[in-house]
Amino acid sequence: MTDDTGGSPGVLASHFRGWAKPGPPAPGSWVAGDVHQGETLDALSGHYRLLQLSDGHRFSTDDLLTAWYGTSWCPSARTALDLGSGIGTVATVVAWRLQGVRLVTVEAQEVSVGLARRSARYNGLEDRMEIRLGDFRSAGILREHERFDLVTGSPPYFPPGTGVESGHPQKQACRFELRGTVADYCAVASRHLAVGGFFAGVFPWEPTQWRRVLDGARSAGLSLVRCRPVVFREGDPPLVGLFGMVRSPDLPEGFRERTWTEPSLVIRTRDGAIHPEYSALKVSFGFPP
Repeated sequence: MTDDTGGSPGVLASHFRGWAKPGPPAPGSWVAGDVHQGETLDALSGHYRLLQLSDGHRFSTDDLLTAWYGTSWCPSARTALDLGSGIGTVATVVAWRLQGVRLVTVEAQEVSVGLARRSARYNGLEDRMEIRLGDFRSAGILREHERFDLVTGSPPYFPPGTGVESGHPQKQACRFELRGTVADYCAVASRHLAVGGFFAGVFPWEPTQWRRVLDGARSAGLSLVRCRPVVFREGDPPLVGLFGMVRSPDLPEGFRERTWTEPSLVIRTRDGAIHPEYSALKVSFGFPP
């Protein structure tokens, strides 16, 4: 997404196709862009932008929805953790929606961490976003005492060998479970949630896949309190589902096995237009409707 200046570095545009950008200006908007060959600097939330490889992993609807879901149902978070954070999409949207939050992100791919750190500098988030390089399952990457009000994660969906794997390592790790499954995300989230904290994520809605979410939650001592299937085109079956979990001991006993399944979120109507609810939702995380 470019703006009314054509995305020119050093120019702060207040509008994009008639839509007024909300939120604080990003400091990088006032200086020449630090964009290398083979990269793009793309609008994300309001004036916040994200560096991405032109031919690498790029942010997706799944990432945006994960950030929206987590911040919607944990709006009072003061601390947040994003697991397998990639280029920083989820964390950046969380930082935009919750202006007082302090974040820790963990990502194992050095190229993605480098992009995320440069994006954080561009957006003026270095003082409240700590970007760590490493496997979130490894001892010491998250200190034992660290607790977070909100944990987010967009796990890879498929075991290695179960689909066509990209030759680009950045893309491959975002799609296939090279460093952990949804159960690993649940386990680490459970260990590092603050009392009453909320864990939000996304995973395929297909029954066998969704069973992995439920099994991972149960083995980690988490309760699935709410979920929302996502339909990418009206009339089609849901492809993914958003989930929200809380540590089971933090809930009344009678509530621990209850899950509220929300009506499906529809991304596009039958004729291909953006669904009105999704347009309104996009505005809520600083994206044009």
